[in-house]
Amino acid sequence: MAPQKIILRFGKDIADRPIIYRLVRDYDLVINILKANVDQNKEGTMVLELTGDNCDLGLAYLKTQGVRVQPLAEDVFRNEEKCTSCGVCTDICPSGALYIERSTMEVNFNSDNCIVCQICVKVCPVKAMEVRF
Repeated sequence: MAPQKIILRFGKDIADRPIIYRLVRDYDLVINILKANVDQNKEGTMVLELTGDNCDLGLAYLKTQGVRVQPLAEDVFRNEEKCTSCGVCTDICPSGALYIERSTMEVNFNSDNCIVCQICVKVCPVKAMEVRF
């Protein structure tokens, strides 16, 4: 099953609850935390990748706990016509989604590994990396 990328938003009233633990234990989900900003005095935000047969049940549980769940509605896209394979993006990509294929010395993009941090969009000198909503 392909992982689902979602955004969780929750208030300070539930920031100290073990919601991720419950997703793993009760719903047998594999969780990959891509980004997190959790402060017990503010709203928390997490970007997760969920894998498992019970994703829908786990998401329903989150909603009953007051967590706002949104699909990750943006993707990073590499415009191959613009890309010159300079490799600037490969050095800064924290997930390894952008890499140089050594045999051809061309930049490749594995969107499944992308965590949508958008650093590549900022550093690409020819603006070949784009965000799609």
